[in-house]
Amino acid sequence: MIQHFQYKSMYENKQLPGWTFSFYYSGLKYEGNYHKNGSIEWTSHLPPADKEEDLKKQLHELMLFHVYE
Repeated sequence: MIQHFQYKSMYENKQLPGWTFSFYYSGLKYEGNYHKNGSIEWTSHLPPADKEEDLKKQLHELMLFHVYE
């Protein structure tokens, strides 16, 4: 489960799409960029291969709720 999720706009002009995010999962901090097309670029270490798809799903849901509401 994702904990302490945070995001912010990549650009000063907040109307431009693109966000940076961070969260904790299993005691490790993950960071990355969420692009306007929904692609995720990890800027910290990569999540475990067996957990990556689940984390991406959770991240998409959080972004839909917080950004696109």
